[in-house]
Amino acid sequence: MSHRVVITGIGAVSPNGLGREAFWRSTSQGVSGVRAIKSFDQADLQVRIAGEVTGFNEDHYVDPKYRQHVSRAVALARAAAGEALQDSGAEWATMSRDQLRGIGVVVGSGGGSQVFTEDQYRHYYENRHKQVSVYTIPTGTIGTLASEVSMAFGLRGLSHVVSTGCTSSTDAVSYAAQHIRDGTLERAVTGGVDAPISYLIIRGFQLMRILTSAWNEEPQRASRPFSRDRSGFVLGEGAWFFVLESLDAARARGCHIYGEIAGYASTCEAYHRVRLEECGEEPARAMQLAIERADIAREAIDYINLHGTSTELNDRVETRAVRLCFGKHADQLAGSSLKSLIGHPQGASGAAGIAATLLAMRDGVLPPTINVEVPDPECDLDYVPDIGRRRQIEYAVCNCMGFGSKNSALVLRNLGSNGYRHTASSA
Repeated sequence: MSHRVVITGIGAVSPNGLGREAFWRSTSQGVSGVRAIKSFDQADLQVRIAGEVTGFNEDHYVDPKYRQHVSRAVALARAAAGEALQDSGAEWATMSRDQLRGIGVVVGSGGGSQVFTEDQYRHYYENRHKQVSVYTIPTGTIGTLASEVSMAFGLRGLSHVVSTGCTSSTDAVSYAAQHIRDGTLERAVTGGVDAPISYLIIRGFQLMRILTSAWNEEPQRASRPFSRDRSGFVLGEGAWFFVLESLDAARARGCHIYGEIAGYASTCEAYHRVRLEECGEEPARAMQLAIERADIAREAIDYINLHGTSTELNDRVETRAVRLCFGKHADQLAGSSLKSLIGHPQGASGAAGIAATLLAMRDGVLPPTINVEVPDPECDLDYVPDIGRRRQIEYAVCNCMGFGSKNSALVLRNLGSNGYRHTASSA
């Protein structure tokens, strides 16, 4: 028996808002979270801005005596996962061991605890050997990121990490959904987290010449997807998590349902380590396959959450891919890039887009793409520029394109009153 899979809880720790509703309020109103970097001295870097999460107390989510032994990504993930669990109404704290065995964790992350590992090397080479963590190896191993979430909530089902670059969290959510669909898990806590804002990582991206260095004095204008004067992306961080369960189980509990995971597909161009193939055929095929697996026509799609990194190549190719996939419907299809507001949180970007899309479905508001100031003839879609727009969404596509020629797309379905849709104050 195949189960329909729905999302019953959302948690968010974002550069433009701590918590689900703060994130959505800023996103729907076009409020940027890009700012000058505060976590380290960036004075000698060409790039001095990022989508950095501020005002976040890591000690609230990791016991202070263990804080030096785990990465920032752990605290971000635990915070978002905990909010998602609470939002879903799952009484995990009072569940029996057998019940906890039915809840799995699937985390999508591009870099995992890279920054933690960077810090350990710094301690060692600066002769501060006693500061090197005894847990350098396990914490630096990306797979333990899911274990940290499982341990925080006592969840005893599978505990896996999916790391596929920018598509990591889209792939993780689909992987978790497949286990619900097959009946091997009753629930899943899944989503994405990345915390890549560090001196060495920014240095590395500078070498690749894909971060913008033109807006250090005006950080909120720096991420400019689809604007002709864009000059690279802005690095971001954050965590966006969900609770997944079967539609039957959610209805039996009487809980609110944000939406259904209706279709998913992933393709690979097999082309280049970082560059996208100009033709856009494989990202178009990923979207087309996801729509086919949702068993709907492409004209049924009301909204697309775009990858929209703000690099000259990505935005041009993604626009081309949307036109290849949707044909004439592309001219009526509204889409927006969350990265204009939060920067690019690497492997967590797919989950961020899914969260924004689910909340857009809930409130009937399309979030805007900000900073689209100079028309680009090669980027000629409706990007919902500057101001959010009232519109009901029945079906949406969340699109991701990443390093290593990977492409992933997810179709979300709004179940409306049939899904006991949660009612919240509109944005």
